[in-house]
Amino acid sequence: TQSTGSSGINAEYGQQTYKDRVSLAKSDFKQLLKEIKCVSHKSKEILRGPNGDSHMREIRQFLTNDKRGLVLDDLPEERDRILDDYLTELEKYGPPPPPTATRPSKR
Repeated sequence: TQSTGSSGINAEYGQQTYKDRVSLAKSDFKQLLKEIKCVSHKSKEILRGPNGDSHMREIRQFLTNDKRGLVLDDLPEERDRILDDYLTELEKYGPPPPPTATRPSKR
């Protein structure tokens, strides 16, 4: 009975470790998306237009040039969902505020 219990704990620990690794990979991937200069609040609209394929190739090129973009290759549906969610969020919130809007001048 003791060995059955410990194998269950080991199995659960192993699964948790995998979940932690996937969670970290997703977090790193999201950070990478924020660093890609060609991704903006207009990206989703561009992807729907005639230049959508070339814009997606450009984004994917950046993703393949960084290990954070490759870590989710084993989970392509999840990677694509994160990318789509990020682009939708950018489109929803529009352009970032100008730098002067975040630091009001002292009067």
